[in-house]
Amino acid sequence: MELITILNQCYHHKGFVYQNARLIDKGTPEIEVNIVPRKRSKANCSGCGKPCSGYDHLPKRRYEFIPFWGFKVFLVYAKRRVQCRDCGVVAEAVPWARGKHHLCDAYMLYLADWARKLSWKEVAQRFRTSWEKVFHSVEYVVDWGLEHRDMSGITAIGVDEVQWHKGHRYLTLVYQIDSANTRLLWIGKERTEKTFSSFFDSLGEEAISQLKFVCSDMWKPYLKVIKARAGHALHILDRFHIVARMNKALDEVRASEHRAMKNDGYEPILTKSRWLLLKRPANLTTVQDSKLKELLQYNLQSIRAYLLKEEFQHLWDYVSPAWAGNFIDHWTTKVMRSKIEPMKREARTIRRHKDLILNWFIAKKAFSSGVVEGLNTKVKLTVRKSYGFRTFKCTEIALYHVLGKLPVPKLTHEFY
Repeated sequence: MELITILNQCYHHKGFVYQNARLIDKGTPEIEVNIVPRKRSKANCSGCGKPCSGYDHLPKRRYEFIPFWGFKVFLVYAKRRVQCRDCGVVAEAVPWARGKHHLCDAYMLYLADWARKLSWKEVAQRFRTSWEKVFHSVEYVVDWGLEHRDMSGITAIGVDEVQWHKGHRYLTLVYQIDSANTRLLWIGKERTEKTFSSFFDSLGEEAISQLKFVCSDMWKPYLKVIKARAGHALHILDRFHIVARMNKALDEVRASEHRAMKNDGYEPILTKSRWLLLKRPANLTTVQDSKLKELLQYNLQSIRAYLLKEEFQHLWDYVSPAWAGNFIDHWTTKVMRSKIEPMKREARTIRRHKDLILNWFIAKKAFSSGVVEGLNTKVKLTVRKSYGFRTFKCTEIALYHVLGKLPVPKLTHEFY
């Protein structure tokens, strides 16, 4: 079967004809296929899309197509210029490429699809092209997808920050966490009130009014913006961040007590005990479980803090918000009497945010930022897979491409 026959079967364009496929050698073998307009066919204006009368021709241009059998393939075509009543004299629109792109739409979709699975550098190496062409392909697909995505019916969102560069440089990420659809909705630079407020500006008042649940951590700028812009929605405080803060406080107690015991000449019984105290009891190995039982015999601040942390885990077993609230009151009172300052600090924080914590029970445990944490892991993997992105624009495009579940342009044939 000839190459032209294959192209006509899978990538046919009305009004154009493939001619004269040939193998040429420009250092590396390449295939060129000429395209000519069909007789008596009119060119379409690239501005308004209307058929117009011809004016003249531009020089031939090569459009890179999907490689065949390891050979680079180029479609060669001399664009016609048309005389349009509305747009003046402009170049015609061709159906296989957009604007001034030198890559065919099919090739850009092909590269972008591979870029979901491999790093952009690996895609460029595999198909013997440049990193920039892979980037522009992904950019084209993402821009098209953002323009055509459906933003209706969003009832639950989650917000979190991810560090993307050294020096405390963060991204604000907003996800849709509805049970039927989880996806990345928006990316903002930094984690300020102004940044997060920009998300609601882009979402629009109609979509904001449909929000029923918002999940976040205790970061003050997020709390302020949610209260101001989506106060009608049920604001659920992220249980995973609460547990993480508790573990951080416990580790602070352990490290401080370990240093004090070492300086005072006592036996360093807390050596290598960090993960014994931070891991869930069910996840401990046999050796770790035995060592933990030995530690529990000592009356140390670290052990008392550990027992308070483990007692707090019973909160999540409650169903009634009222009973959960009683548990929080009882637990925080006990902690405030413990004289363990890091744990007392966390108890005060939990008291301040008690209503937001109880919203998780009001929502019948249907929403949490567990989904958000899972998506954040994919965010970090995407950035790490590409060995880091130097610019925010590259990072934004890559994350939308992998996590945005964006629609893609349709072609007459899918290339695998």
